[in-house]
Amino acid sequence: MTEKGAPEISERSPEGRGGGSREPCALCGGTGFRILEKEDDGRSYARPCECRLAVRVDDLLAQARIPKRYAGCDFASFDELNPSLGAARSMTRAFVDEYTLRKVREEAEFGLLFLGPPGVGKTHLAVASLRALILEQGVQGFFSDFRDLIKTLQASYDPVSETTEIEVLRPLLQAEVLLLDDLGCVRMTEWVRDTVSHIVNSRYNERRVTLISTNLQDEPAGRSSERPCLADRIGPAVRSRLHEMCMVVKLEGEDFRLNVKQFGRRSSAPRS
Repeated sequence: MTEKGAPEISERSPEGRGGGSREPCALCGGTGFRILEKEDDGRSYARPCECRLAVRVDDLLAQARIPKRYAGCDFASFDELNPSLGAARSMTRAFVDEYTLRKVREEAEFGLLFLGPPGVGKTHLAVASLRALILEQGVQGFFSDFRDLIKTLQASYDPVSETTEIEVLRPLLQAEVLLLDDLGCVRMTEWVRDTVSHIVNSRYNERRVTLISTNLQDEPAGRSSERPCLADRIGPAVRSRLHEMCMVVKLEGEDFRLNVKQFGRRSSAPRS
C-alpha cells in the first residue's frame, strides 16, 4: 500500500490539543488519519495516524498510575549485574514482544510472577514491561502497590469515605494488564487473603493478564524457611492459581539499594 497524499491541514491536530501554536502532524496534516492506497487495486482507505496513538499513549500512561519513582524504569536502564538478572530481562522482554500474538491466539492465561529478594530489580522489570506494552502496543494497564491497596480498601469502609470498595477494586479487576507490586508485604488477615483471592480469581475468570512481584519465598505451605513463604501468606489455592496464570521470573543477587548506599554507586532508575 502507498500513501495517496496528505489531507488539508486542520487547526485541530491531535498533537496540538491544549495549545494551538504547535505544527500539525506532517503525516496526516492534523486530521488524525492517513489516506493510503491498496497496491493491488489502487482503492483508497483511511487509517489512524501515529500521532493519534501518541495522544492515546499519554492518556494510557496517566491512567496506569505508575508512581513517579518508577516512571523512568525501562529495559535499557536495567543493569544485568549477573546471569540471573540477564535471563530475567530477556524473558520479560520476550513477554512484551509476544504479547499481541499470544492475545490473538487467545493464550490469555499468561502473565509474569517476579520472585526474588528485596532490591534485585523485580519492580523495575515489571514496570518496564508494563510501560513497554503501553508505549509500543497501546495496551491499557494499571499499577497497584499491594500495601497502598490494602490501606485504601480499609479507608473505604470509613462512614465518611466518598470511595467504596468496588470503586477501589474496579481498575484492578478490569485493567487489560494489572501490575500488582509487592504481593504479601503486609500482615495477611483472613480479609486480606479473601481480597487477594477475589482479585486473582476475577482476572483468571476474565482471562486478563497479571504481573506480580513479591519478596516472598515461593515454596509449598508449611515448609520451614528463613524468609516468609508465599503459600503461607496468600494460601495454597491462590498460589496454585498464580502459577497457572503466570510464567515465573526469578531474580537473584544482592540488594542493589544497599550497595548504592554503601559504596556510592548510582543507577538511572530504582530497583525493587
